[in-house]
Amino acid sequence: MGPRAVPDAGPRSGTPVLSARGLSAGYGDAGPVVRDLDLELWPGEVVTLLGPNGAGKTTTLLALSGALQPRSGVVRWGGQITTAPLHQRARAGLALVPEDKSVIMNLTVRENLRIGRADVGLALETFPELESHLDRRAGLLSGGQQQMVALARALARRPAALLADELSLGLAPRLAERLLGVVRAAADGGLAVLLVEQHVRSALTVADRVIVLRHGQIAWSGSAERAREAPDVLLGAYLPLA
Repeated sequence: MGPRAVPDAGPRSGTPVLSARGLSAGYGDAGPVVRDLDLELWPGEVVTLLGPNGAGKTTTLLALSGALQPRSGVVRWGGQITTAPLHQRARAGLALVPEDKSVIMNLTVRENLRIGRADVGLALETFPELESHLDRRAGLLSGGQQQMVALARALARRPAALLADELSLGLAPRLAERLLGVVRAAADGGLAVLLVEQHVRSALTVADRVIVLRHGQIAWSGSAERAREAPDVLLGAYLPLA
């Protein structure tokens, strides 16, 4: 995967697939983890959400997906305000791949794909290496293969937007590159992607835009090209590129 040269996004026409205005979210009686977040996700782009542990990246994905109801602000799907839970947004075309592996370990790969209402043929087009494992229980697969199943299941439903949390967590660099390459290819086909990723350098090779969170708020946003050429804009003192 080579670097992508994408300029800073200017004014756009049309409607973003997914957007948030003034979004605040948190858990229980504690204070909000994310505060006053504004975000837009457009077809055909990968937006990478970066920041140190505890910055609010996962909370942002959960609030956008409907898995966590916001405390304030609005989320729009296709331009319309939505308060629908995750399963309803999934039916409408939103796919979420959470940080913890979402495959069902005692089901086969084929059963995992079918229970997610995924097109098995399309899943195998995305990851041909899964074909020989279709009738194996997912719990017998490697961590990388399980993550392939989770991503294939999400993409094989032909979603309009994908929210993915730490796809490469704990994986070898080669496998991480394979997964991120699939995400990039899906975006090139029109998918809108919001990606939380720990491997910053790899994430920047597939991203169009970058948003950096710190203490639950946006500390910086801009094109991935600018972030690659001037890594200090990523506040390198607390977000190492290694």
